[in-house]
Amino acid sequence: MAYNILTPKACEILSIDKESIHEWTFRVATDVHPKHGQFMQLSIPKVGEAPISVSAQGDGYLEFTIRSVGKLTDEFFNMRPGDTIFMRGPYGKGWPIERFTGKHLVIITGGTGLAPVRSMLNILDSDMSKVESLHLISGFKNEECIVFRKELDMWKNRFNTTYTLDNEEIEGFKSGLVTKFISEIPWKDFNDNFEVVVVGPPMMMKFTGLELLASGVPEEKIWMSFERKMSCAIGKCGHCRIDETYVCQDGPVFNYTVAKDLVD
Repeated sequence: MAYNILTPKACEILSIDKESIHEWTFRVATDVHPKHGQFMQLSIPKVGEAPISVSAQGDGYLEFTIRSVGKLTDEFFNMRPGDTIFMRGPYGKGWPIERFTGKHLVIITGGTGLAPVRSMLNILDSDMSKVESLHLISGFKNEECIVFRKELDMWKNRFNTTYTLDNEEIEGFKSGLVTKFISEIPWKDFNDNFEVVVVGPPMMMKFTGLELLASGVPEEKIWMSFERKMSCAIGKCGHCRIDETYVCQDGPVFNYTVAKDLVD
């Protein structure tokens, strides 16, 4: 029987990694292979359903990094390996990786905005020949909010990284918002052969976009991913609609030429 992306399928939780107090990563058994940047709809019967970005994937599994923010996500935090959740998808448009190939790639994330680019970072980490260079600026509110610590340590030895905390400084992390460090990227050395990815809370993406423009980065070289309340994921319910744009279908990845009008 062909796989129907509209029908929730029962999937086993293989493992749970407690990234922080509020963010856990769930590894779920599945043969689905989303494109980097796409999302799945995860559900618990009689509780609810939510769109969750894929934070990693491998043979026979997907990973989802979930933040506890409400009834459904709180219920996820009550689950254990061996329990069953339901999943449908994948949905949306992912990262235009073919456009990034052979270019200098700059990725800027805020908080759990690192999750939607994590799988792409791991793919590039395994084969750095895909890009000319890779620069990652990743910011967190404070030390308790840091996620993917093992990979952060691994990545700093593989490509150019700047890790930040909003108002404190610890070993390996500078103090300040991510926008503070955009000027340190060697834009002129890229000779216009670069692309930029931005993911994070709405205000972070808004001001990061403005700072990139102030640094001379053209709009068409900036890409953003939007997390917005979705229900159907197929453009029917209208919950994710912004003007005439449906985030679930037209996104969640948008070029800044469109994204600049979508930031709340």
